[in-house]
Amino acid sequence: MTKYLIKRLLHGLLSVVAVVGLVMMLIYSLMNRNLIFVNDPQYTKLSNNVKTVYMHQQWEAYGYIDYENYTDFISQLHLQGEMSDSEYESAKILGRDATKDNKVTQKYVKMFTEHYEDLGWKVTRLNAISYGGNRIAAGGDSKLLASRDIPIFKRMWEYFSKIIKIEDVNYAKNIVGDRGLTFTLHDPIYDGSFSPAIIGNGTEHKYLLYFDSQFPYIHQNIIKIKLGTSYSVKKGIDVWDNITTRQGSYVMRTVKFPTGLVEQSADDLHTARYIEGSRDALAMNRDRFVDDYTNVDTYKNSMSRIGFSFVIGIISVLIAYVIGIPVGVIMARKKDKLVDKIGTIYVIFIIAVPSLAYIFLFKAIGGKLGLPTTFITERLTTSMYILPIISLSLPSIAGLMRWMRRYMIDQMNSDYVKFARSGGLTENEIFSKHILKNAAIPIIHGIPGSILGSLTGAIITERVYVVPGAGNLLTTAINNYDNGVIVGVTLFYAMLSIISIILGDILMATVDPRISYTTKSR
Repeated sequence: MTKYLIKRLLHGLLSVVAVVGLVMMLIYSLMNRNLIFVNDPQYTKLSNNVKTVYMHQQWEAYGYIDYENYTDFISQLHLQGEMSDSEYESAKILGRDATKDNKVTQKYVKMFTEHYEDLGWKVTRLNAISYGGNRIAAGGDSKLLASRDIPIFKRMWEYFSKIIKIEDVNYAKNIVGDRGLTFTLHDPIYDGSFSPAIIGNGTEHKYLLYFDSQFPYIHQNIIKIKLGTSYSVKKGIDVWDNITTRQGSYVMRTVKFPTGLVEQSADDLHTARYIEGSRDALAMNRDRFVDDYTNVDTYKNSMSRIGFSFVIGIISVLIAYVIGIPVGVIMARKKDKLVDKIGTIYVIFIIAVPSLAYIFLFKAIGGKLGLPTTFITERLTTSMYILPIISLSLPSIAGLMRWMRRYMIDQMNSDYVKFARSGGLTENEIFSKHILKNAAIPIIHGIPGSILGSLTGAIITERVYVVPGAGNLLTTAINNYDNGVIVGVTLFYAMLSIISIILGDILMATVDPRISYTTKSR
């Protein structure tokens, strides 16, 4: 069993890498990269050479290319002491075209060009754009830049090598006090009351381990998951943080800041992160903090994206199994009777009608009955969950009814059932000891997938009912061409799929002793 699980896990991980690599290839190689500017207001304001430079900067930010420009190149040489102040002042002046460059500029333009061409980069000279004689057009100054498309294998290596980040006491450059970790039984945030915590100095997060009243009550920042940074959906926020951070309105509490200041605030001091120079940048920070660990999250009154998706999804799964399995059993035992025919009509209806159609149908019916048809995170009520849960449950119930009926009928027509009857067993004994148990095995395999699938959310349902869940994130990212989010969500979905399959195999082997994943020698 152990060898099988290791083998299955390795194959699963290879499949995940292949899927993510394929998605990266589709996004970065086959799709038009100019689509990222469709909803970019800054792009429409620029013109001429400045616009071209901005495009390259954004392509670099979105992960399409490696990019460098001549101005940054000579600035770095100047900072490193490889060129004098006078050379730098002369070299940074590009002529209208290459023939108009001064001798110093020509020297460093040649150095820039040879350096990046030797690395396999494409060097582009944008000559000045003028009008009315010698007047330079807006954004038409000369530019020199170098770029190259990032190879797919390099892109994949950089992505996968940064998925897991481990805290390092050398992260912060300038800190107050000595670098290191401190273990305390009395968390300062709780004013000295008993609460164990590990506090770092020099790490990105100040609190590496702590307890609070928020589920799951014990939290750690020692190991962080990084799925990819968003560039438009939530700019600068990692996908994992996006789907796990609480939403809604601020929850004000009495907070005692490190300086001793006490005030009503929504700040969660346990989430403090280091930003160099942030304390001195704002007077407010100087009043509250004693160091540069000033970047904090806030307490909010609603669940995270993944929280909303899971609650709606898991309740839908429970309803589906509670209703779908018994009804499927009844349909099989009452084959071709009225119950079976009614159930079959329902299954055919769910299969035949597009999901979007009956979701809107039940939304309209629910609205007429006075049920909320959209989610409002600032004013959440239990009734807001009813319609999304019903919409998710209906197709799952139909699927379970259909397959349970089929598996039951297959088992009822098996030879071992005939032998059991000839052996004197009653129909109820045959049903409970043999038919039901064997028919349920394929259904059992799908339970882990149904549960873990609740974490991914339901794309269509969440869009229709405006649920702030994880399912809505992917469609939003696709509409905004947010490549980092698309890749991150793909990885998240792929990992859940692999885990679901493995857990399903384990569950089947546990329920049915005839199933063994151990290889026996002959």
